[in-house]
Amino acid sequence: MNTPREHIIKSYDDELTRLTGEIVRMGELAVTQLESAIDVVERRDERAAQRVVDNDEAIDALEQEISHDVVRLLALRAPIAGDLRNVFAALRIAADIERIGDYAANVAKRSIPLSMVAPISAAAKLGYLAELAASEVRTVLTAYRDRDAEAAYQVWKDDADLDEAYTGLFRELLTYMMEDPRNITPCTHLLFMAKNIERIGDHATNIAENVWFVVHGEPLVAPRAKRDLTASPDFDRK
Repeated sequence: MNTPREHIIKSYDDELTRLTGEIVRMGELAVTQLESAIDVVERRDERAAQRVVDNDEAIDALEQEISHDVVRLLALRAPIAGDLRNVFAALRIAADIERIGDYAANVAKRSIPLSMVAPISAAAKLGYLAELAASEVRTVLTAYRDRDAEAAYQVWKDDADLDEAYTGLFRELLTYMMEDPRNITPCTHLLFMAKNIERIGDHATNIAENVWFVVHGEPLVAPRAKRDLTASPDFDRK
């Protein structure tokens, strides 16, 4: 027969498990949003793009639900030490996922004016960026669910590959713009879209850092390679 203390601990564990499941579900919805956004870019489908933009409200609503659950846990359970890290990490990770959803919606939103001009071949390369970003998010969500700090650390390091791909596309789009002024408008949209995808990777690394902190109780302080060179003053010389 369970003692009252065992019952309390089991109930609390169940609540944390449910909270983790909500966050993973929210994250998967955000990744699906990104994939849908890339799909409408490729199909040049304005109506479908607007549906992707509108669907961002579902992610916002989930973040609100998770925030309420966290506040309730804090009020009713008064967690300490590792449990407190879990609860606060849930709040921060939900905020990162909400931003990922926003960036995916931004990609879809930019695809609407982009579909009104002549296609540019470089647009197809957004898909590769999105694949890298989606893989990062899915992998780090699994790491969060499993409390796998090493898998999270690998995502944290691998974001350099997304930075590198973004820098390459940035260079290519600048070339298109210099070669033909008619490309300036569509390439400007593509630059913003690519940057949104690159930022999704940054939020995946934020989640990775939170997973590391939950597991080890200390921040991830190792230096991380950054291959996004577009803000460097020497970028145009490379």
